Amino acid sequence: MEVSPKYLTETECAAITKISVHTLRNQRFERRGIPYSKLSRSVRYALQDVTNYMEARRIDPEGVMTDEV
Repeated sequence: MEVSPKYLTETECAAITKISVHTLRNQRFERRGIPYSKLSRSVRYALQDVTNYMEARRIDPEGVMTDEV
């Protein structure tokens, strides 16, 4: 059985990413940020796109500095 992709409103996307709705709107206007779909005046973000966007910006600290000599 094929599962259809989950789409989020801008408010749901903002809640997940902790990016304000205002910032999401600015990013869309500037054609940057998370990919989105537009249906008439409605904006939707694919959950997979949101996840990919967050994973692409993940910082995994390596070689944590210590005070040892």
